Amino acid sequence: MTKAQAKRPATLATRLRGKRVLVCVGAGGVGKTTTSAALALGLALRGQKVAVVTIDPAKRLATALGLQELSGEPSRIDPQAFAAAGVEVKGELWAMMLDAKRTFDEIVARLAPDERAREEILANPVYRELSTAVAGSHELSAIAKLYELYEEHDFDVIVLDTPPSRNALDFLDAPNRLLGFLHGRALQVFLAPGGLTARLFGRGTALVFAIFARVTGVDMLSELSRFFRSLSGVIEGFGERTAGVAELLRSPDTTFLIVTSPEAEPAREASYLKQRLGEAGMSPGELIVNRVHRDGLQGHSVEEVTEMLTDGLGRALASRVAGNLADFDVLMRRDEETIAELSGAREGQHPILVPHLDEDVQDLLSLARIAEYLFA
Repeated sequence: MTKAQAKRPATLATRLRGKRVLVCVGAGGVGKTTTSAALALGLALRGQKVAVVTIDPAKRLATALGLQELSGEPSRIDPQAFAAAGVEVKGELWAMMLDAKRTFDEIVARLAPDERAREEILANPVYRELSTAVAGSHELSAIAKLYELYEEHDFDVIVLDTPPSRNALDFLDAPNRLLGFLHGRALQVFLAPGGLTARLFGRGTALVFAIFARVTGVDMLSELSRFFRSLSGVIEGFGERTAGVAELLRSPDTTFLIVTSPEAEPAREASYLKQRLGEAGMSPGELIVNRVHRDGLQGHSVEEVTEMLTDGLGRALASRVAGNLADFDVLMRRDEETIAELSGAREGQHPILVPHLDEDVQDLLSLARIAEYLFA
């Protein structure tokens, strides 16, 4: 091996070897959803069976994969679609859009001790409101679906696309928050008999519930107590799953990929994410920088470039082209400085760079092009 070969950084495929869960996090608008799809496609191109999951309600992942929509369960991308695009896939690519309400219902149905308990929970008005609220936040359903895909399917790799970074951190904290609730005193209050629950709430709160019942016809205190008592049969199973997810997120099988762009704000978000992941015991594995400018004056002056292009383009057009290249040169130098700062913060780890492309990623062929940049 030559000295140059020894210094060459390992490819992304090598760096991800042995990882079964890839969680993509980052600021909004940096191409994270497209990167997630390209990562999954790149691994499928190399022979692996890969599932890519998005909890992004904008549904951009389906567009990137050339589909009209994604279902709430993993579905395989038709091999003929790849063939039509001229893309040879040695493995399998599966994709899904998280249906949070459906996922939450399925968890309850699966963990309920019997049919009667299942029907009682699903029919309870408190559960309907709670599950709808959970569907709005996505986090609890997302961790449950991630655990299910990991434990009950035979995917070699699961790629998870998350919301923009601050919400992604909510997602990462969700297992601990849920475990705190399941083991907390508040839940035990509702699991207690109705009279005791009322006494624990105090007379003032009980009076409010009584007035509410007279006005609306709904005994909210009784409904809450009935709901949580019916839920008691699934709490242990839910707690075990949640603990399993919390462990999975810190497992050697899992790595986090921070996706950013060279702009100042996303770069700051990337540094913040690295810090928070470290504090949570989740070490980020890779940094992916999208939309990196590479075209510029290549060390020449505007006048020199104008002279070099004049014979082929004419003086006026050559001058305009050189001016455009000067603008790109400013962006290129900014990107180089940002990448150097991010690399320094990562103790010399080489980020994965994807160049700024003129066209949007709208089909499988352009997505495969991004994948090749990632895995080159």
